[in-house]
Amino acid sequence: MQQGKQAETDPTPSVLSAADPYPVEVFNASGSAPYLLTCEHASNTIPLGLGDLGLEPRHLERHIAWDIGADGLSRMMATILDAPLVLQKFSRLVIDCNRPYQAVDFIPEVSDGTEVPGNSGLSPKQREARINEIHTPYHAQITSILDDRLAEGKKTALVAVHSFTPRLEANPGPRPWDVGLLYNKHEDLSRHVHDELEIEADHLHFTFNEPYRVCDHEDYTIPVHGEKRGIPNMLFEVRNDHIADRAGQREWAELLGGILNRVISRI
Repeated sequence: MQQGKQAETDPTPSVLSAADPYPVEVFNASGSAPYLLTCEHASNTIPLGLGDLGLEPRHLERHIAWDIGADGLSRMMATILDAPLVLQKFSRLVIDCNRPYQAVDFIPEVSDGTEVPGNSGLSPKQREARINEIHTPYHAQITSILDDRLAEGKKTALVAVHSFTPRLEANPGPRPWDVGLLYNKHEDLSRHVHDELEIEADHLHFTFNEPYRVCDHEDYTIPVHGEKRGIPNMLFEVRNDHIADRAGQREWAELLGGILNRVISRI
């Protein structure tokens, strides 16, 4: 009986230590543009207490650990637009901040055919620690910025910045797109961006809702912070080999940032 009482009162174990970075970064916080950018998969960092999650180092450099190039791209876009940007500072393998709690890959045990041993058999308290220390503060920061902008009378469109791999290992079919324009219920911003791409960059292969689409049961940022508030929103998926270096990030930031600057007056 005494052991049972002890188990009931055990505190939730901490996943982050004082030596780990804070899980959220706000870049260009005072940006005045009518946009808020987010980057949910900016980093491949693993909290020190979780080691390497049982993975070989090469897997932590793959797309399963982060959106390659999205950090640099989103920062450059934020600078071009003069928009605030919220970045998540830990790997999506630890917890995916663009997934709702019930999603199968919220804390993935397998990602693109690769098993993640450090995520297998987690207790409810271990999962709760990752939610409380990483997922919750990230989304609380987005909520705070949007609440403040609303209180100040600033209109805001929400844009999430992601990248995708041109080839999955588990399903190596063609993924020919250069950039996908993703939306769920609110399509206006994506359609205006599409129209501008047809004028400015018709040599590129772009389309709507590829290689993914936004939906309530598999996504978090756009449904919760964009659609529930009724503000314009979209998600960019840029092919990651286009933005793997700073030159590519700059080229794409100038293209997408320039287009966003032009279309905001229409929405």
